[in-house]
Amino acid sequence: MNYYQNPFDETKAFFSRKSILQRLLLINVAVFLLVNIIGLFFWLFKATNHPENIPEISLFTYFFAVPADFQALIEHPWSIFTYMFLHEDFLHLLFNMIVLYFSGRIFMEYLNERKLLTTYILGGITGAVFYISAFNFFPVFNETKEVSVALGASASVLAILIAVATYVPDYSVILLLFGRIKLKYLALIFILIDVLSIKQGNAGGHIAHLGGAFWGFFYIIILKQTNFFAFDFGRLLNINRLKKIFNSEKHTPGYTSTTTSERPIPDEEYNFQKRKDQEKIDRILEKISKSGYGSLSKDDKELLFKSSTKNQH
Repeated sequence: MNYYQNPFDETKAFFSRKSILQRLLLINVAVFLLVNIIGLFFWLFKATNHPENIPEISLFTYFFAVPADFQALIEHPWSIFTYMFLHEDFLHLLFNMIVLYFSGRIFMEYLNERKLLTTYILGGITGAVFYISAFNFFPVFNETKEVSVALGASASVLAILIAVATYVPDYSVILLLFGRIKLKYLALIFILIDVLSIKQGNAGGHIAHLGGAFWGFFYIIILKQTNFFAFDFGRLLNINRLKKIFNSEKHTPGYTSTTTSERPIPDEEYNFQKRKDQEKIDRILEKISKSGYGSLSKDDKELLFKSSTKNQH
């Protein structure tokens, strides 16, 4: 999908605006810089920067990465949250931030910032739960669970990617060297890579990724059901509000009016117009699923935006 007309100008404009996605990116980068600057000072002064029981990691990582061992988790309960913002390796950070940026931008086309933050945080927590559970359940991890920790935004990032792939599975993106690919296939590739890589190394990381993916899929499935029932409930609330207005103002039975300055609209006409608007929205959503968001006309986008703001909750 030809999503950005000018990637450099679009990126510059993105970082000039305040948004949840922008703040998630900046927090991850800031923590990465802090961790490495602290490590540099330890190195310059030849100070010990490793816990005694786990010499492979830094003290910062020891306190803020999520451990597999329950006793260590009790001592560092905040780590189940902080680990999802923690990176030590630059390439690890770079890959996660690229995927977060592009999947987050697509996510924001259809959903809102509150749902993006929810997906990131709960996807990360679910990834931690999968990781801890696996290391305490499967015998193969018995010898390493006491010294194993997980860090990085991968579970949270994959939760966002899988969530948007579940919401708009036929949305197409263009990847360098691979060409155009639908989100549902891209999501499947990521999941298969993690499943097949568990035995190859970094088992805890790949298991955490699968936890994030599970949450992204589960969240959208539940969200669609919730939106359906919330829409009906919200419509009932609107009817009750109209009834309250009718009781406090003079009106003609069988007519509704949103303001006193507008011409009253008969119930039949109101319902007919509502059905026509819904049919238009359905056609727009079908067009998105087939050809992507970029295929919409200006009027289509405006109608979709108005509809989303009316039903947002």
